[in-house]
Amino acid sequence: MKNPRIRTLVECAVMIALATVLSVVKVYEAPLGGSVTLFSMIPIIIISFRHDIKWALGSAFVYSVLQLLLGLGSVAYVPTVAGIVLCILFDYIMAFTVLGLAGLFKNFKADILVQVIIGTLFVCILRYISHVVSGAVVWYEITKLGGWNDLVAKVSMWPYSLIYNMQYMLPETIITVIGAPAVAKVMTVINKKKTLV
Repeated sequence: MKNPRIRTLVECAVMIALATVLSVVKVYEAPLGGSVTLFSMIPIIIISFRHDIKWALGSAFVYSVLQLLLGLGSVAYVPTVAGIVLCILFDYIMAFTVLGLAGLFKNFKADILVQVIIGTLFVCILRYISHVVSGAVVWYEITKLGGWNDLVAKVSMWPYSLIYNMQYMLPETIITVIGAPAVAKVMTVINKKKTLV
């Protein structure tokens, strides 16, 4: 394709589709929401390192909307309008849109692998924080009222949310960091091709 904008648009669309398909491949699913997937964040992180921040955040936002559509069953458990808005915002829109920020580290004076690992850890931490906020302000009371687990009766909302969301976000982060060398390899090959042209 001669038009670079169309080529970028197509590439981002393919990566968003790949991320969405990978997000359905669940290695582990937490009992009250949240899951460990098979490298589902990697395609969005690749977009973030390949293109500027507008493309990365735009793609991550589209991905977040697709995750919301896939997770509407969970949102249905929230009994209030305010809770639904907060759930949508923190469990979906913010949690997945922040993935587009991984590329902020691509200009660091370090090896591409180090850049990708730092960017990956950064966005995984941001995503975890977003889920923790939702867990504390939305899901804690719902879980407590429903008596859905023992932990919720023993601790307050912030420790509960920190512990609950860690059970899937820690392995998800580890899996994504394991995939970081693949991102670095893709970037290295692409950068070599650019210098040869």
